[in-house]
Amino acid sequence: MKKNSIIVLAAIMVAALVLTSCSSGEEEVKAGMEGQTYECLGTAEDALVDLDCREVTIAVENAYLPFNYISSETGEAGGWDYEVWPAICELLHCKPVFVETAWEVMIQSVSEGLIDTAGDGVTITDARLEQVDFSDGYVNVEQRLLVQIGEDRFASLDDFVANPDLMLGTQAQTSNYETAVQYLPEDRIQAFEQFPFAVQALIAGDVDAVLIDETAGLGYMGANAESVELIGPSISSDQLGFPITKGSDLVAPINLAIQELKDNGFLAEINLKYFGPDFTITYDDIQ
Repeated sequence: MKKNSIIVLAAIMVAALVLTSCSSGEEEVKAGMEGQTYECLGTAEDALVDLDCREVTIAVENAYLPFNYISSETGEAGGWDYEVWPAICELLHCKPVFVETAWEVMIQSVSEGLIDTAGDGVTITDARLEQVDFSDGYVNVEQRLLVQIGEDRFASLDDFVANPDLMLGTQAQTSNYETAVQYLPEDRIQAFEQFPFAVQALIAGDVDAVLIDETAGLGYMGANAESVELIGPSISSDQLGFPITKGSDLVAPINLAIQELKDNGFLAEINLKYFGPDFTITYDDIQ
Protein backbone atom coordinates (compact mmCIF):
# COMPACT_ATOMS: atom_id res chain seq x y z
CA MET A 1 0.00 0.00 0.00
CA LYS A 2 3.01 2.27 0.33
CA LYS A 3 3.61 4.97 -2.29
CA ASN A 4 6.84 4.96 -4.27
CA SER A 5 7.92 8.11 -2.46
CA ILE A 6 7.84 6.35 0.90
CA ILE A 7 11.26 5.34 2.17
CA VAL A 8 11.42 2.01 3.97
CA LEU A 9 11.37 2.50 7.71
CA ALA A 10 14.43 1.13 9.47
CA ALA A 11 13.79 2.23 13.05
CA ILE A 12 14.41 -0.01 16.04
CA MET A 13 11.53 -0.82 18.40
CA VAL A 14 11.68 0.95 21.74
CA ALA A 15 12.79 -1.79 24.09
CA ALA A 16 10.74 -1.43 27.27
CA LEU A 17 6.97 -1.41 27.51
CA VAL A 18 6.80 0.53 30.75
CA LEU A 19 9.06 3.40 31.81
CA THR A 20 10.72 2.83 35.15
CA SER A 21 12.33 6.28 35.26
CA CYS A 22 12.74 9.38 33.13
CA SER A 23 16.36 8.55 32.39
CA SER A 24 15.56 5.03 31.23
CA GLY A 25 12.77 6.42 29.06
CA GLU A 26 15.23 8.74 27.34
CA GLU A 27 17.58 5.85 26.63
CA GLU A 28 14.75 3.72 25.23
CA VAL A 29 13.46 6.38 22.87
CA LYS A 30 16.91 7.47 21.71
CA ALA A 31 17.65 3.83 20.92
CA GLY A 32 14.72 3.88 18.53
CA MET A 33 15.71 7.04 16.67
CA GLU A 34 18.09 5.53 14.14
CA GLY A 35 15.64 5.17 11.27
CA GLN A 36 15.97 6.69 7.84
CA THR A 37 14.44 10.07 7.11
CA TYR A 38 12.78 11.34 3.98
CA GLU A 39 14.49 13.91 1.88
CA CYS A 40 13.46 17.46 2.71
CA LEU A 41 9.96 17.83 1.24
CA GLY A 42 8.42 20.88 -0.36
CA THR A 43 10.18 24.19 -1.02
CA ALA A 44 10.82 27.31 0.99
CA GLU A 45 9.03 29.38 -1.64
CA ASP A 46 5.79 27.36 -1.48
CA ALA A 47 5.74 26.55 2.26
CA LEU A 48 2.90 27.73 4.48
CA VAL A 49 5.61 28.04 7.11
CA ASP A 50 9.22 27.37 6.14
CA LEU A 51 10.74 24.94 8.62
CA ASP A 52 13.98 25.03 6.61
CA CYS A 53 14.28 21.24 6.18
CA ARG A 54 13.94 20.65 9.91
CA GLU A 55 13.56 17.01 10.98
CA VAL A 56 10.19 16.31 12.61
CA THR A 57 10.19 13.04 14.57
CA ILE A 58 6.90 11.11 14.59
CA ALA A 59 6.27 8.16 16.92
CA VAL A 60 4.39 5.19 15.41
CA GLU A 61 3.74 1.65 16.60
CA ASN A 62 3.92 0.19 13.09
CA ALA A 63 1.22 -2.23 14.22
CA TYR A 64 -2.00 -0.20 14.34
CA LEU A 65 -4.25 -0.44 11.30
CA PRO A 66 -5.08 1.63 9.38
CA PHE A 67 -2.67 4.25 10.70
CA ASN A 68 0.64 2.42 10.38
CA TYR A 69 1.98 -1.05 9.69
CA ILE A 70 4.86 -3.01 8.18
CA SER A 71 3.87 -5.30 5.31
CA SER A 72 4.82 -8.91 6.02
CA GLU A 73 5.19 -9.48 2.28
CA THR A 74 7.41 -6.52 1.35
CA GLY A 75 8.80 -5.29 4.67
CA GLU A 76 7.68 -1.78 3.73
CA ALA A 77 5.89 0.69 5.96
CA GLY A 78 2.46 1.96 5.04
CA GLY A 79 -0.77 3.40 6.38
CA TRP A 80 -2.50 6.72 7.03
CA ASP A 81 0.41 8.25 8.95
CA TYR A 82 2.84 7.41 6.15
CA GLU A 83 0.80 9.37 3.63
CA VAL A 84 -0.35 12.30 5.76
CA TRP A 85 2.98 13.27 7.32
CA PRO A 86 4.83 13.58 4.00
CA ALA A 87 1.92 15.75 2.82
CA ILE A 88 2.30 17.92 5.93
CA CYS A 89 6.02 18.28 5.37
CA GLU A 90 5.42 19.18 1.71
CA LEU A 91 3.52 22.19 3.06
CA LEU A 92 6.05 23.03 5.77
CA HIS A 93 9.37 22.28 4.00
CA CYS A 94 10.52 19.69 6.52
CA LYS A 95 11.75 16.08 6.85
CA PRO A 96 9.46 13.51 8.51
CA VAL A 97 11.34 10.93 10.58
CA PHE A 98 9.24 7.96 11.74
CA VAL A 99 10.31 6.45 15.06
CA GLU A 100 8.92 3.02 15.96
CA THR A 101 7.71 3.38 19.54
CA ALA A 102 5.72 1.21 21.94
CA TRP A 103 2.31 2.68 22.75
CA GLU A 104 2.99 2.58 26.50
CA VAL A 105 5.78 5.15 26.22
CA MET A 106 4.49 7.20 23.30
CA ILE A 107 2.74 10.11 25.07
CA GLN A 108 5.43 10.39 27.72
CA SER A 109 8.14 10.42 25.05
CA VAL A 110 6.42 13.35 23.35
CA SER A 111 5.83 15.03 26.70
CA GLU A 112 9.54 14.85 27.54
CA GLY A 113 10.54 16.20 24.13
CA LEU A 114 12.29 13.00 23.10
CA ILE A 115 10.03 12.84 20.04
CA ASP A 116 8.27 15.84 18.47
CA THR A 117 4.86 14.28 17.86
CA ALA A 118 3.03 10.99 17.29
CA GLY A 119 0.72 9.32 14.81
CA ASP A 120 -1.24 6.20 15.84
CA GLY A 121 -4.64 7.90 15.96
CA VAL A 122 -4.29 9.50 19.40
CA THR A 123 -7.54 10.70 20.98
CA ILE A 124 -7.53 14.24 22.37
CA THR A 125 -8.42 13.99 26.08
CA ASP A 126 -8.23 16.36 29.04
CA ALA A 127 -5.81 14.03 30.81
CA ARG A 128 -3.42 13.99 27.86
CA LEU A 129 -3.67 17.77 27.47
CA GLU A 130 -2.03 17.99 30.88
CA GLN A 131 1.03 16.25 29.40
CA VAL A 132 1.19 17.48 25.81
CA ASP A 133 -0.26 20.02 23.42
CA PHE A 134 -2.43 18.75 20.57
CA SER A 135 -2.89 19.74 16.99
CA ASP A 136 -6.36 20.50 15.72
CA GLY A 137 -8.43 17.36 15.24
CA TYR A 138 -8.16 15.61 11.90
CA VAL A 139 -10.95 13.01 12.15
CA ASN A 140 -13.81 11.96 14.43
CA VAL A 141 -13.75 8.40 15.71
CA GLU A 142 -16.60 6.44 17.25
CA GLN A 143 -16.04 3.86 20.00
CA ARG A 144 -18.11 0.68 19.64
CA LEU A 145 -18.38 -2.92 20.81
CA LEU A 146 -16.69 -5.69 18.83
CA VAL A 147 -18.32 -9.08 19.51
CA GLN A 148 -18.46 -12.63 18.20
CA ILE A 149 -20.72 -13.13 15.20
CA GLY A 150 -24.26 -13.95 16.31
CA GLU A 151 -23.90 -12.51 19.83
CA ASP A 152 -27.43 -12.42 21.33
CA ARG A 153 -26.86 -11.80 25.03
CA PHE A 154 -26.61 -8.02 24.60
CA ALA A 155 -27.09 -5.44 21.86
CA SER A 156 -25.56 -2.35 23.46
CA LEU A 157 -23.17 -1.30 26.20
CA ASP A 158 -26.11 -0.71 28.55
CA ASP A 159 -27.18 -4.32 28.06
CA PHE A 160 -23.60 -5.43 28.64
CA VAL A 161 -23.29 -3.44 31.87
CA ALA A 162 -26.53 -4.92 33.20
CA ASN A 163 -25.18 -8.49 33.01
CA PRO A 164 -22.58 -8.98 35.78
CA ASP A 165 -21.30 -12.19 34.21
CA LEU A 166 -19.87 -10.43 31.13
CA MET A 167 -16.21 -9.42 30.79
CA LEU A 168 -15.04 -6.54 28.58
CA GLY A 169 -11.65 -6.44 26.87
CA THR A 170 -9.76 -3.41 25.60
CA GLN A 171 -6.21 -2.05 25.32
CA ALA A 172 -4.50 -0.63 28.40
CA GLN A 173 -3.69 3.08 28.58
CA THR A 174 -6.07 4.05 25.77
CA SER A 175 -9.13 6.28 25.60
CA ASN A 176 -11.11 3.05 25.13
CA TYR A 177 -9.99 1.89 28.57
CA GLU A 178 -10.88 5.30 30.02
CA THR A 179 -14.36 4.94 28.53
CA ALA A 180 -14.71 1.39 29.85
CA VAL A 181 -14.05 2.39 33.47
CA GLN A 182 -16.80 5.00 33.23
CA TYR A 183 -19.30 2.18 32.81
CA LEU A 184 -17.82 -0.87 34.49
CA PRO A 185 -15.81 -1.77 37.61
CA GLU A 186 -12.21 -2.64 36.85
CA ASP A 187 -12.75 -6.27 37.79
CA ARG A 188 -15.02 -6.60 34.74
CA ILE A 189 -12.41 -5.13 32.39
CA GLN A 190 -9.46 -7.06 31.04
CA ALA A 191 -6.78 -4.69 29.75
CA PHE A 192 -4.44 -6.06 27.08
CA GLU A 193 -1.06 -4.79 25.94
CA GLN A 194 -2.32 -4.48 22.34
CA PHE A 195 -5.69 -4.78 20.61
CA PRO A 196 -4.74 -7.93 18.64
CA PHE A 197 -4.48 -9.77 21.96
CA ALA A 198 -7.90 -8.47 23.03
CA VAL A 199 -9.49 -9.58 19.75
CA GLN A 200 -7.93 -13.04 20.00
CA ALA A 201 -9.29 -13.31 23.55
CA LEU A 202 -12.73 -12.40 22.18
CA ILE A 203 -12.54 -15.05 19.48
CA ALA A 204 -11.39 -17.61 22.08
CA GLY A 205 -14.29 -16.69 24.38
CA ASP A 206 -12.09 -15.34 27.17
CA VAL A 207 -13.85 -11.96 27.00
CA ASP A 208 -17.38 -11.25 25.80
CA ALA A 209 -16.77 -8.01 23.89
CA VAL A 210 -13.97 -5.59 23.06
CA LEU A 211 -14.38 -1.82 23.33
CA ILE A 212 -12.52 -0.41 20.33
CA ASP A 213 -12.42 2.51 17.90
CA GLU A 214 -14.74 1.81 14.99
CA THR A 215 -11.97 2.35 12.42
CA ALA A 216 -9.76 -0.27 14.08
CA GLY A 217 -12.73 -2.58 14.58
CA LEU A 218 -13.44 -2.55 10.85
CA GLY A 219 -9.86 -3.69 10.30
CA TYR A 220 -10.34 -6.65 12.62
CA MET A 221 -13.61 -7.51 10.89
CA GLY A 222 -11.70 -7.67 7.62
CA ALA A 223 -9.22 -10.10 9.14
CA ASN A 224 -11.85 -12.16 10.96
CA ALA A 225 -15.01 -11.65 8.90
CA GLU A 226 -16.45 -15.01 9.94
CA SER A 227 -15.74 -14.47 13.63
CA VAL A 228 -16.42 -10.90 14.77
CA GLU A 229 -18.66 -7.91 14.09
CA LEU A 230 -19.38 -4.43 15.46
CA ILE A 231 -22.71 -3.94 17.19
CA GLY A 232 -24.71 -1.25 18.90
CA PRO A 233 -24.68 2.53 18.74
CA SER A 234 -21.63 4.72 19.16
CA ILE A 235 -20.50 4.79 22.80
CA SER A 236 -18.26 7.83 22.51
CA SER A 237 -17.34 10.21 19.67
CA ASP A 238 -13.79 11.51 19.90
CA GLN A 239 -11.45 13.77 17.95
CA LEU A 240 -8.05 12.43 16.94
CA GLY A 241 -5.09 14.81 16.89
CA PHE A 242 -1.30 14.83 16.90
CA PRO A 243 0.20 15.11 20.42
CA ILE A 244 3.05 17.63 20.37
CA THR A 245 5.59 18.56 23.03
CA LYS A 246 4.16 21.35 25.20
CA GLY A 247 5.26 24.79 24.08
CA SER A 248 6.65 23.50 20.77
CA ASP A 249 6.78 25.95 17.88
CA LEU A 250 5.45 23.13 15.67
CA VAL A 251 1.84 23.44 16.89
CA ALA A 252 0.84 26.44 14.77
CA PRO A 253 2.53 25.25 11.53
CA ILE A 254 1.03 21.75 11.86
CA ASN A 255 -2.41 23.26 12.39
CA LEU A 256 -2.00 25.39 9.26
CA ALA A 257 -1.00 22.28 7.30
CA ILE A 258 -3.97 20.26 8.63
CA GLN A 259 -6.35 23.05 7.62
CA GLU A 260 -4.84 23.23 4.14
CA LEU A 261 -5.17 19.46 3.73
CA LYS A 262 -8.82 19.75 4.73
CA ASP A 263 -9.43 22.67 2.36
CA ASN A 264 -7.76 21.09 -0.67
CA GLY A 265 -9.59 17.77 -0.23
CA PHE A 266 -6.52 15.68 0.57
CA LEU A 267 -7.71 14.63 4.05
CA ALA A 268 -11.17 13.65 2.79
CA GLU A 269 -9.56 11.51 0.08
CA ILE A 270 -7.03 9.85 2.37
CA ASN A 271 -9.61 9.25 5.12
CA LEU A 272 -11.88 7.51 2.63
CA LYS A 273 -8.95 5.40 1.44
CA TYR A 274 -7.96 4.16 4.90
CA PHE A 275 -11.19 4.33 6.89
CA GLY A 276 -13.55 3.28 4.10
CA PRO A 277 -14.71 -0.14 2.91
CA ASP A 278 -12.03 -0.42 0.21
CA PHE A 279 -9.18 -0.70 2.74
CA THR A 280 -8.35 -4.41 2.66
CA ILE A 281 -5.11 -4.73 4.64
CA THR A 282 -5.70 -6.92 7.68
CA TYR A 283 -3.61 -7.92 10.69
CA ASP A 284 -2.79 -11.14 8.88
CA ASP A 285 -0.94 -9.03 6.30
CA ILE A 286 1.40 -7.19 8.64
CA GLN A 287 4.39 -8.02 10.77
